This record gives sequence, structure tokens and C-alpha cells, in this order.
Amino acid sequence: MLLRERQTSFLFGGNAPYVEEQYELYLADPASVTHEWRAYFDALRETPAIDGSDRDDEPHGPVVSSFIEMAKRPHRAAAPADSGLALARKQVAVQSLITAFRTVGTRTANLDPLQWTPPRALAELTPAYYGLTAADMSTQFSTADTFLFEEDVALRKIVAALEDTYTGTLGAEFTHITDANEQRWWQLRLESTRAKPSLSVDEKRRILERLVAAEGIEKFLHTRYAGQKRFSLEGGESLIVLLDELVRYGASKKVRSVVMGMAHRGRLNVLVNIVGKPHHALFDEFEGKGAGTLQADDVKYHKGFSGVAQTEAGPVEVVLAFNPSHLEIVNPVVQGMARAKAETLDGADASHILPIEIHGDAAISGQGVVMETLSLSYTRGHGTGGTVHVVVNNQIGFTTSDPRDTRSSFYSTDIAKMIEAPVLHVNGDDPEAVVMAVRLALDYRTQFKRSVVIDLVCFRKHGHQEQDTPGITQPLMYRAIAAHPGVKTLYARKLVEQGTVTSAEVEGYVQRHRDSLERARDTAAPQSASTHEAAVRSPSIEAQSRPSSDVALSAEQVRSLAQRISSVPQEYELHPLVARMVAARREMAAGTKPVDWAMAEQLAFASLLGAGVDVRLSGQDSERGTFNQRHAVLHNQRRTSRADGVFIPLAHVGEMQGRFTVTNSVLSEAAVLAFEYGYSTVHRNALVMWEAQFGDFANGAQVVIDQFIAAGAAKWGQRSALTLFLPHGQEGQGPEHASARLERYLQLSAQDNMRVIQPTTPAQLFHMLRMQGLVFDRRPLIVMTPKSLLRHPAAVSALDELAHGAFHEILTEGALSETISASMVERIILTSGKVYYELLEYRRTAGMAATPIVRVEQLYPFPSTQLAAELARYPNLKSVVWCQEESRNQGAWSFVEPRLREVMPPGIALMYAGPEAGASTAPGSQSAHSARQSAVLAAAFAE
Repeated sequence: MLLRERQTSFLFGGNAPYVEEQYELYLADPASVTHEWRAYFDALRETPAIDGSDRDDEPHGPVVSSFIEMAKRPHRAAAPADSGLALARKQVAVQSLITAFRTVGTRTANLDPLQWTPPRALAELTPAYYGLTAADMSTQFSTADTFLFEEDVALRKIVAALEDTYTGTLGAEFTHITDANEQRWWQLRLESTRAKPSLSVDEKRRILERLVAAEGIEKFLHTRYAGQKRFSLEGGESLIVLLDELVRYGASKKVRSVVMGMAHRGRLNVLVNIVGKPHHALFDEFEGKGAGTLQADDVKYHKGFSGVAQTEAGPVEVVLAFNPSHLEIVNPVVQGMARAKAETLDGADASHILPIEIHGDAAISGQGVVMETLSLSYTRGHGTGGTVHVVVNNQIGFTTSDPRDTRSSFYSTDIAKMIEAPVLHVNGDDPEAVVMAVRLALDYRTQFKRSVVIDLVCFRKHGHQEQDTPGITQPLMYRAIAAHPGVKTLYARKLVEQGTVTSAEVEGYVQRHRDSLERARDTAAPQSASTHEAAVRSPSIEAQSRPSSDVALSAEQVRSLAQRISSVPQEYELHPLVARMVAARREMAAGTKPVDWAMAEQLAFASLLGAGVDVRLSGQDSERGTFNQRHAVLHNQRRTSRADGVFIPLAHVGEMQGRFTVTNSVLSEAAVLAFEYGYSTVHRNALVMWEAQFGDFANGAQVVIDQFIAAGAAKWGQRSALTLFLPHGQEGQGPEHASARLERYLQLSAQDNMRVIQPTTPAQLFHMLRMQGLVFDRRPLIVMTPKSLLRHPAAVSALDELAHGAFHEILTEGALSETISASMVERIILTSGKVYYELLEYRRTAGMAATPIVRVEQLYPFPSTQLAAELARYPNLKSVVWCQEESRNQGAWSFVEPRLREVMPPGIALMYAGPEAGASTAPGSQSAHSARQSAVLAAAFAE
């Protein structure tokens, strides 16, 4: 469990404030300090200052340093005249010992249930390290800065109290917290109780019952379904006690909903014993019943569920989120779900929703999304009022690796110190200490609205899964595991010895649980597991009304919205660039200037907000817009502090409007996108969007896209209407700023799982966003957004197009001209995206007006019917050209080719016009880009 020892001393640095505090008190009133300190400071005053000044005015640093220098000297018997000074030095030594226990006491705590590694002594935790001898053990010392005793006591008692508090089966790390109030809070709660809980008989019996249930389900599954993977919790059964207490004690802290995320190990146990999944539903899955209700389904240890726990303080909704094999990726999903629940519960604040992330010891220190998610903890747009992190610490890692290979930090939990989260390490063999850890964690989270970590040190009875043989590489550990009787047996013995229960009562608990499992297996399930799992997809909190999708806007309504969002209070002085943008929007509202891309987006948002739909957008630079185009948040240039001077026009659409949230996210793709996905699965009356700074930045969130966005509905029936904005287009800015990897999303498109759209006009964008925000058909929307079109003079729309138009899957050119009829057309160019405007300009300059250009705006679901109808308009058509600026092996070509062949009339040739296959997405120089683009355009019109 421990990787290395750190040779650091906590003697002097930790006690300088203490010495300085005593000196301050002495200067104010010599009688306010003990006679030992008074004797020392009196003697110090008699010694001239270095510069000859008055000692009262001397800086305190030299005073502290002089004392510390004396404390560093080897211990020696003090002369009678020096007795006061010697005792004062020893008092500081005692303070140093106390500081050491608070700081590193947990490193010698009794945390390992296996005790398979020899205990490690720390010199800093011994009185001798500070010059204290056996003769000092009976000396009375002050405990004024502790919560151990209310009076001076013998050093022997102080050491015993420190050992009880900091080196028992519950160890705490909190001295890395910079807030002094929080540190004192932990000192009070730990030292006043000696880190031991006070439990009633009924509470102890409940702990035993939970351990019986945790062990019982594992033994039952092992016997009845031998050989099937289940990722057993055996060795970590106290996790059920821990989670049960989080739910029950959380209810007393006004927690109304618990949202959990966890990987495989123990998941089935948690589903039935914490979340409330019926036993027969689980057994159906082991026996292959109820399959086929979803398009794809998933393995049983990936599935989620939701239930309601009845507690003494009222009902608590308990949700376990779905999670694929990418272990920690569920963490930000849980955070998003928790945030959405808090925002959709009327009158609830974030503290009423408790997110719980359950980590493995190797995963929490090894997977980068953990750090990304921790970084979201206290941000304005993604905070959730504090998370309880639980580490199921197997002490071995994910397979059978040597613990020395799993991380470089001392503890697996050290990653949490980046947000100054306190860490409670607890021995899984002491379930009462586990309960104490939970209560401390929830009390801290309730008071400070901050996250906390519980490191449940346990072991894994089997290997990575039940067919693994970890003893091959870990013989010492697995000999110790084989000899371990199990936490249920150990705790039952303890309670029998205490007289809390009898042996017969223990056996009764076991037998009743076993009988209930047998009855569940033998009884026909009233409904399949898949039916039950629907609860996690649509709990009551999500049953929100949505406006009708056919609510059209009149031209007057559009103009009114445009005027509102282009109005700024007179006292706001905008930056000249922003002022010009706002002035241009006022012209658009008046109808004297066509609507550009950013204005159409803002109007779509405004129309949804006015209909009572919430709008949420996050991403890097989303407030301003990566390309300086959005400016959803306006900053007063006369502002005098960060706390004032911000105006958000979309927050002033109407009195009963929806909530508008735009957030500049942390520099993360995976965690933020996963957060927004989780948010979107819960909050259904919202348009939820994530924007990549550049489209290919989504590469860093590919797990979220593959496992959740594209496949969540097919695997789990989990619906999301999340929208992705991915800037896309070849503009000579190099490969990393060119391609959103359109081909990847098209490859993932199947079974109506999502929409993939590349709009080319502001009106198309407007109607697309309204469609996504209003329809009940909840599917993710992938939008290839432009860059150059944001300010392209031709990429504009009339204000009336927003009122009377609709989204079109394809855009045609209608009648080409008065002199060219449809019968004259022999070639049609099909394309998608901003290259349309370049094709349009090439056609104009080349004088090839008889070649129509059709834009495929929606690539999936593929608009086969519309394209077939359009091609049928041209009776003498000989060839169809698909033109794209992406390389042949990228972009849409591989996806559209077979679909185009299905809709084309017989005898018509299908040709490709675009770059040849390439390993990179775009050239790295402007000249190379220009040459390639010219060749693409020429090929599209070539005979």
C-alpha cells in the first residue's frame, strides 16, 4: 500500500506560528502565557537586539528563529536557572509531535486488512525525535491548541491520544488544506472523538445485516452461476456499508438524490443492495432472459439503474449511471447528471444532490479524466456542491501487477490534493470506522460545500475477474487473502463478544438472506430487467413538459427578439469591436442588413428561451466565441472589478423565459463533453450544447463520443439530445485547425442514433437549433460548424427566412436561369459544407451556369428521398459528381457513395472530385492548401 517513505521533518516549520502566537500574547499581556513561556521571553528581552532597537518593536521572525535554533540543539539536562526555558522548548517539541501525527500519522495507521506487509515506523512520530525522553513522559504539557484534552496532561496520555486518533483504523489527511478554519474543523472532529464513532445497538445490527447481504449475494452468484463473470466485491464488502451510510446519513443532511458512478468491481452488488434492483432481474440477466429489448444491449456489469431508498429522514432517489469499460469516464457524466438534477429541482441547491464517484486504486491515479473532472469541482458552470469520492483500494491495481508499477505518488488518492480535498483512509475490516469516515465526509461536505475522499483499503479475493489466477504473480498477497475469514465473519465475532448479537441471530441473518435469494431465483419475474432499467433513463425528476415542436414564429416575433438581444444598457461602454458588432445586430433587427451566422444562432437561442426552454452552452471561449463572433456576454469597459460590469442579453428575453447558461469551460474535452452528456440525459427541457474550440479537439473526447453519444441509446436505452458544435473547414491553417473528422461521426451513424448536419446558411442554423430544442425525438446532434462562413458576405439570410422557413435536408438552386432549362443539365455537383461557396464562385467565373450545385445539409439520416426527387428533375442527366475538400479517405465520400448509387437513376455515372487519400487532414502551408483547393474545384467541373 505504501510505496516509499519521505524523509521530511515537521518539527520546526509547523510550529513557527505557534511560537509567534505565544510571543504576540506575551507582548500584549505577559500574564496571558504560561510561566515557562514568560520566563523565556523575559530572558529574551534582557538580551540586546542585534541592531540595538527595542525588543518590543523587533520583527517576530528573529524571535522565532532564535528559539528554533535552540530547539535544534541536542537534548541536555537544563540548569536550574534554565528550567523555564527548557520546559518551553519541550512544549514546542510536543507541539511538533502533534503536528507530525496530524500530518503523517496515517502512514503508520492500521489500514491494511491483510497485514501482509510489515508495519513501517516513522521517526517523526516518536517523542525521542524531538529530544523528549522517557523522563518527560510523566511531565504535564499544555494541549491548548488541540481538542484532545481540556487541561494539561502527561505526555504519555498525549501520545496515546494521538495514536488513537491518527494511527488507528481510520487515518486522515487534511493538513494540505490551506483554509485554517477547515483544518481546525478536522482537528476538532477527529481529536474530540479519537476518530471513533458512537453507534447504537440498532446501528451495529444494520451494519452486520448489510455485510450479510453483501457477502450473501456474492456467494449465491458464485454457487449458482459458476464460471460467469461478475467482478465480485469479495474482500471489499464494507463498500456496501459505506454506500448505505452515505444514503441514510445523507438523507439527514437533506440529500434528496444520490447519483453514483462506478466501474465493474462490485457493481452488481451495489445494484441490488444499494440502488434497489430486484434480485430476480439480476438473475434473469445471468440466465439470458429479457434480451432483445434494446437495439444492442450491454453486459450486466455495465448497466445502470435507479431506485428510491426509504430512510428515517425521508425517501432518497438513488441512481447508478451506466458505464462502459472505460472505467473513470463515468465521473464527469455523474457530475453533469447531478448538476442537472439540482437545476431542475425547484428550490433545491446543489447540496441536496450528492454525486458519488467510486474509483479503483489504480484507475484514480492512472486515468487522466480523473484530473479533468476534479478540475471542474468548483467552477461556476460545472460545480456540484462537493463530491464524495470513494476509492475501493485493492492494493494491487487492475490486474496482478506489482503495486510499485501502478503509480508514482505515495497514495493513490494524492491526485485529489490538487483540489485540496481531505482524504480519509479507512481499514475495510472495521466497518464501524467506515461509518465514521462517511459521517465525517458528509458533515464536511455539508458545511463547506467541498469534495472529500474516502480511501477504503481492502483486498480483492479473486483476480481481475473470477477466472483470473492472481496467485501466479502475487503469491504472498494471495496466501494472506486465502487465510482471511471475511469482514462479515470478523464483525459478527466482534458483536457476539460485545453481547450485541448472539451467534444464533447471526446465523438467522444469513439464512433469511439466503432464503430470499432462492425465492427470487425460483419466482418468475413480473417484468424483465430491461423494464426496470428504464427507471434510470426517466426518473420522475425528468418528466418535464416541452413546448410543441410546431410553434412557429411570426416575422414580428423574430424582429422583436432581435431588438431585445441587440439592446444594451446605456451605462455599458463596450469595446469598440464589440460595439460595432452590436450595432450591426441592431441593423439586422431592423431588417436593413441580412442576418449573419452569429445573429441567427442568438435568435434561435432567444426563441427557445422565450418558449420556456433552457439553453446551455459550454466549451473553451464559448462566451466570446473562438472566432470572436458570438459575444453572448458583454463586458463593460468601465468596470472597476471582476464582480460587476457583465451584461448577458439572452438573460433578458422575457419574464417567464428559460435559463440561459454559457460557460467558458476548463481546458478539457473529455470531462466537459461527458459532463454535458450526463446533464442532457437528465434535463430534458433544455438545448444542451458543447462546442469544440476547433473541431478536431473532440479527438480528446473520443471515448465519450463512441461509448455514450453514439451508442448510449442502443446499449442502454439512455436518451440524450446533446448538440456538438465542431468547427470544420479547410482554410490553410494546418491540419489541427482543419477537420472535425466528419468521417468518424458518419461511421458511427446507424439505427437512427443521431443526426449529422453541416449547415451552410444562418437560416438553416436557426431552424436546426429550434428543431433540436423543441422536438420530443431526443437524439444527439453533430453539427459541422463553419469558420470562414461566420463573416462570408454570401453566407447570410433574410430575417423573414427565419420566420417562414424550415430546416431543409438538402438545398437546391431551383430554376437555374431564364435561359437554362432542366433538360439542358447533364451534370450535377453534390457537396456539403463551405466548399459550396467556392464552387459557386468558380462556376460564375468559368461561365458554367448549366451545372447545378446541390448542398447535402443533413448527412445522417441520409436524405435519400429528397435527393432522388432532385435528380429525377433532370431528364438528360449523365453524371453526378460528389465534391469535397477533405481527402478521399476522410470527409463524407465513403459514407455517401453507396447511398448515392442506391438513389441515382440507371445509367448515370457517379464521380468523385476531391483530394486523394491522405494521412493528415490538411496541408500545413497556405500555398499548398490553395493549390489543392484549386485542383478540387477544377475537377468538379472538368469534362
